[in-house]
Amino acid sequence: MKVFVIGIGLIGGSFALDLKSVMKKVEIYGIDENDDHLEKALDLGLIDHKANLEDLKDADLVYLAIPVDASLEVLPKILDIVNDNCVVTDAGSTKEHLCKKVSEHPKRRNYLAGHPISGTEFSGPTAALHGLFKNKTNIICEVEKTAFKLQERALEVFQAIGMRIRYMDPVSHDRHIAYVSHLSHISSFMLGKTVLEKEKNERDIFDLAGSGFASTVRLAKSSPAMWTPIFNQNKKNVMETLDEYISNLKHFRKLMEDDNFEEVFSEMERTNHIREVLNGINQNEEIKLQENGK
Repeated sequence: MKVFVIGIGLIGGSFALDLKSVMKKVEIYGIDENDDHLEKALDLGLIDHKANLEDLKDADLVYLAIPVDASLEVLPKILDIVNDNCVVTDAGSTKEHLCKKVSEHPKRRNYLAGHPISGTEFSGPTAALHGLFKNKTNIICEVEKTAFKLQERALEVFQAIGMRIRYMDPVSHDRHIAYVSHLSHISSFMLGKTVLEKEKNERDIFDLAGSGFASTVRLAKSSPAMWTPIFNQNKKNVMETLDEYISNLKHFRKLMEDDNFEEVFSEMERTNHIREVLNGINQNEEIKLQENGK
């Protein structure tokens, strides 16, 4: 199988690594506007060959892992070039705009809209990790618009590298992901900004920051080049989540201002329920792993 990965960073590079580990007869071709990334990917063994868009006519599978604003321009060009038996999928964190962009494309049947819920705060080919997608969810949108045999090929690949599949329409995807992913990144960026502005002595930050701060601000190390287009494309949903988040922050502040610490306690105690939700998710993952191991 000839697989072309467009965008050899954390996601694209990790996808290539995982694919090589589960498929013996696979050739990975890398396409990236940064030639240094391609050279590094070759050195690290992430890809077997450098390529360009014109080479996509020979592809069996194309994996698009570039910023979402660039995907809007690149995906139609990819579909123009690929052959009828090639499946094109992507890893973009927003889906509504991209699905609309190619809704009338003659080769819409070749595209499977995807979003793997996985990643780290690091970027570039050196950030690629083997096993990044294992036991992670890959959200698939508008599966009915993809040719069935091409669906099957992509889903077999996703399952081979250990991913779970969930189906969702693009509008619902963007709304839900604004709450559970996009808001988290904004919170992290703004917490980091607040601390940097108020704690001018970087040594104080280094010495006094505990693990709680480090884990909360971890996402602030993420790439602005990737996240700015995401916030732009999902602006409506992100603004809604921000309004609700800011409202909760103001409410919490008012409780403290009024010395109502009994209600402060109650607010935090009620929110502790998130622990049960997350524990339930982890338990379900363990059950599925045990069932798959039988």
